[in-house]
Amino acid sequence: MPELCLPIRTTGLRSLPALMLFVASAVLGGCSGGDFGRTRADMRNDDMHRWLGAEATASVGLKPSHFQLTENERQLRDLAYPLIEPPHSRPAWKSVFGDYQPLPSPWRQKVVFDRTTYGRALIDEPHRSHTSRYQQLIEDVRNDITRFEPFFASAIRVIELDRKRSASLRMVSELSPREQADAIARMEENTLIVQWVQQCLERRISSYRWALERLVIHAPDGIAADADRLIGELAAQTANPPVAAQPVIGRAVTVKG
Repeated sequence: MPELCLPIRTTGLRSLPALMLFVASAVLGGCSGGDFGRTRADMRNDDMHRWLGAEATASVGLKPSHFQLTENERQLRDLAYPLIEPPHSRPAWKSVFGDYQPLPSPWRQKVVFDRTTYGRALIDEPHRSHTSRYQQLIEDVRNDITRFEPFFASAIRVIELDRKRSASLRMVSELSPREQADAIARMEENTLIVQWVQQCLERRISSYRWALERLVIHAPDGIAADADRLIGELAAQTANPPVAAQPVIGRAVTVKG
């Protein structure tokens, strides 16, 4: 009986590598374009936080400066953003992969600040244990304490240089109206950013205290004393900042509670 030899179909196999290459290219293209929650490449640059100054001035009816940022001014904005972004506002994986969002200044926000938002999220999100909730709170407060000194050290440098800039305006020859306006606008930007961070720190402390009070009710634990001590330390630092930025618009945003 003759053997039956069937031809082996190889067309599909030959096309498989091409198909895999196409899929891989599409995936990589999506990642580079900023899909899947990643920060877009055009957002990751030296001036990625430049918008802070423009947002701060625009929110109080002032114009932003057209001057380029100095290294000190860029650092001030970079150190300000982590203190401005609400604590624990993004899942951990988004903190790694991006999801960067500009934020409205406290002078523009129409929604009343809710000091319970942080605590409710901390309590409602699933945790392995109640102790881990305390640990998350402690970590968030400690992170703010760690960020406090570098930010205000940067603020001291910027504000001091702005004082020298202000004094120099009277001595610059042939100073154009636009140059003077841009110089004044940059000083206003820097001052407002410092005030913005101060307001956010006050809000964070209020949120942390509310969260700790609720955790003590839900799940009493001796670790609560550590959290209370750290919140008190952050509150003491915030109440006595190493640099005082006078309100540009004659008033500061106040936080109650």
